Amino acid sequence: MCASFVWIRLTMLLPFFATCPKGLESLLLDELTQLGATHLQETVAGIGFKGELATAYRACMWSRLASRIMLQLTEFTMRTDMDLYLGAANVAWEDHIQPGQTFSVDFSGTNEAITNTQYGGLKIKDAIVDRLTKRHGERPNVDKRTPDVRILAHLKRNNELSITLDLSGPALHQRGYRQQAGDAPLKENLAVAILLRSGWDKTSPLVDPMCGSGTLLIEAALMAADHAPGLLRVRFGFMAWSGHDRNAWQEISAEATVRATRGLKQTQVQLIGFDQDKRVLGFAQDNAMAAGVGNLVDLRQGTVENLVNPIVDEQTGWVISNPPYGERLSEFPSLLGLHQLLGDRLREQFKGWHVSLISSSPELLSCLRLRHDKIYKLFNGALACELRNYQIAADAKTARPLAVDFANRLTKNIKQLEKWAKTENIDCYRLYDADLPEYNAAIDRYQDYIVIQEYAAPKTIPEYKARGRFYDLVQATMAVTGVTANKLIMKVRARQVGREQYEKLDRRDQWLEVQEHNANLLVNLYDYLDTGLFLDHRPTRKRIGELAKGKDFLNLFAYTGSATVHAGLGGAKSTTTVDMSNTYLGWAERNMALNGLNGREHQFIQADCLSWLREPGESYDLIFVDPPTFSNSKRMEDNFDIQRDHLELLGLLSKHLRPNGLVIFSNNKRQFKMDLEGLAELGLKAKDVSKNSLPKDFARNPHIHNCWEITWAETPQS
Repeated sequence: MCASFVWIRLTMLLPFFATCPKGLESLLLDELTQLGATHLQETVAGIGFKGELATAYRACMWSRLASRIMLQLTEFTMRTDMDLYLGAANVAWEDHIQPGQTFSVDFSGTNEAITNTQYGGLKIKDAIVDRLTKRHGERPNVDKRTPDVRILAHLKRNNELSITLDLSGPALHQRGYRQQAGDAPLKENLAVAILLRSGWDKTSPLVDPMCGSGTLLIEAALMAADHAPGLLRVRFGFMAWSGHDRNAWQEISAEATVRATRGLKQTQVQLIGFDQDKRVLGFAQDNAMAAGVGNLVDLRQGTVENLVNPIVDEQTGWVISNPPYGERLSEFPSLLGLHQLLGDRLREQFKGWHVSLISSSPELLSCLRLRHDKIYKLFNGALACELRNYQIAADAKTARPLAVDFANRLTKNIKQLEKWAKTENIDCYRLYDADLPEYNAAIDRYQDYIVIQEYAAPKTIPEYKARGRFYDLVQATMAVTGVTANKLIMKVRARQVGREQYEKLDRRDQWLEVQEHNANLLVNLYDYLDTGLFLDHRPTRKRIGELAKGKDFLNLFAYTGSATVHAGLGGAKSTTTVDMSNTYLGWAERNMALNGLNGREHQFIQADCLSWLREPGESYDLIFVDPPTFSNSKRMEDNFDIQRDHLELLGLLSKHLRPNGLVIFSNNKRQFKMDLEGLAELGLKAKDVSKNSLPKDFARNPHIHNCWEITWAETPQS
């Protein structure tokens, strides 16, 4: 390349584009302005700007926010693949790629002509190869992994295509110091955005109570020490580029080195991080040393529960952190407790301090019970997050109790039920069932475990409000019951259809043996929406045990066979347990074995219950049937609706009912109406025993199920 051309390129204003994560655009614009960029134009996830080549070099060296700095080579309208080829071929590639150098092309975006990004990249590659082959007489090579020159092409929705040359190489947020990281580390440029949005002044103390692998603290140290992030990198995309001006880059590098050396010596800022994981703290220490700021970052092992203000004088500063936020509902109890505890420690230990916390769960941040001053929308990768800034009052007091009305009601219920449960010899029962409309959930106790099932809120209640109330309820439950986070299980219960309540949610395979009167039963609190034991049917199971002595007992739609256990313990001559699911039949067998009920007199049959009833078979003295309200299972011959089909079901049952037999028929359909006339035509009669079948812990909700005892109207002739 001729010297005059190089001089023109170095002194003229060139078009560049800087990319960044969404939410950082305005910060990046300010940063580029300070670095000498002009003609700045903000777009989504980036800033277009102009400047001399040295301006782009300074951006590569000093930008703490940009992901990439790119030189714009051309922009044109592209409606066909020929437009793409010709537009790319019109670029003077011989000014950018020399003989013997390698290149690669990354293409993003599609339109009607280019529906595949690989095809778009291929057309540009062909244009480059053809032009350079013609100019140099030799074909250049493509290297997708470590090219000398990387070309980026982006096709916008308006069919405008831009082709740029990547000056960055590896993304600029990859400073080069991160040796190892814990789970879900922050990107370095997002950490900088958090620090800037927090208002931290680079001189006041900064504490991160959950520092993980140290990204926030390390970036803060680099900022405080005036240490350019680019100094830590060994490679940039422009280094093998034909237009690279080594003298200009060496001058910028030398200045950055001097400033960093001076800053590392002079800065006295206190940067302190805590984490409970010693292994992750080791990662943070290694990363800080690799960044050259190991002497500026003070890392200590500690939990939020034991968090104290490490600044010995009365100086105030900033608490800035990225607390964990889980995506699974099962993770939330411990996270709720963590955030509530963090809020308490901040009020107690950091009076007068600024606090900035980022989370993808605004509800979790609400559990801090701190009044925020400002909210910023940011993205951690593709995950939308909120950064909230707080100011802890100098006279901050303990937060008032949450959900006072709910907490009082739960306390009252526990007081009424604990003694009763002990007398009944049961250790699993309902504590609360949407007693207060604004706290719409069911709470069950299983020994020292608590299961909270959130009912779906009415559509008239905004989701954020319902979610906030639910989290208040959970925190208040933990406070009232004293349950630890690892023994609190949260589930969401929408209106279920058929056997949806049996669908698997988790795979812990964790079992708990519970007591119900004289029976021992296995429950699984985690893996399914229901636990394997319908607590509201407890009196019915007890009655089955009282009636079963010397009788042949049939349990249809048996689920986990808890009614069969009571029949067996009550002295049933034989039991037959029928369910469509092998999983639940296996569970039923385990329940029976747990109570010493083994032997040939106890049968377990996997079958569609209606189809099984249609076949000729045994008759029984005592039958319990608790069918689903509705089912359209693939294993059933047809769908089943309890209101529509209950008469057919009872007619089939009558063919298996002995002359003095009894059917206990239960279902959970609200406003179920028994067809008494149709039943009479079958020669049967029914007695509604719903009221007597309702246990004390479900007395508030008389519609949770209905229960009938069905017998022959007249004893049939044998």
